[in-house]
Amino acid sequence: TSTPLLFGVVQGGRDENLRKKSAEFIGNMDFDGFGIGGSFAKEDMESAVKWVNEILPEEKPRHLLGIGEPEDLFMGIENGVDLFDCVAPTRNARNGSLYTKSGKINILNTKFREDFTPIEKDCGCYTCSPRHGGASYTRAYVAHLFHGKEMLGGTLATIHNLYFIINLVKKIRQSIIEENFPEFKKEFLGVYLKGQ
Repeated sequence: TSTPLLFGVVQGGRDENLRKKSAEFIGNMDFDGFGIGGSFAKEDMESAVKWVNEILPEEKPRHLLGIGEPEDLFMGIENGVDLFDCVAPTRNARNGSLYTKSGKINILNTKFREDFTPIEKDCGCYTCSPRHGGASYTRAYVAHLFHGKEMLGGTLATIHNLYFIINLVKKIRQSIIEENFPEFKKEFLGVYLKGQ
């Protein structure tokens, strides 16, 4: 049987001294891992993560709470974060915002009503992949579901977004193993952020 792990959570808001004090105090306790939480503006996040991870033990997992946008994953990993959790992929999906390698698209935009391509052509998720010799769900069909307030629209969008994020993390992991993380980050974000 598996034993639940107990993580200590580092707080301190946007204050460097409070963050470092919290990381030192929590880091010296016998936790199984550490959470990095609290409230900070997106532009302060990278600094706060650096302050904390310079202090927390490297041999134990470090979890960045509530962070899940693609660009934030790269920042966290680059600064020593091992785990993430966030509602962003599902919340975005429920609101019609879908991840693609070329940035997010809003499936509610009129241009998608007659777009009979998958959300992402080479995506292997249930939503985008042809099923049992049939076709994939198209952007037009998913847009139709959203405009008709059909729950299936949000479900298909959620499946796609979660698949996108999970596969992005797999690719990031592979880039670390192959020792080309900086190149992968530059290549991915260069296309992804340009499409925003």
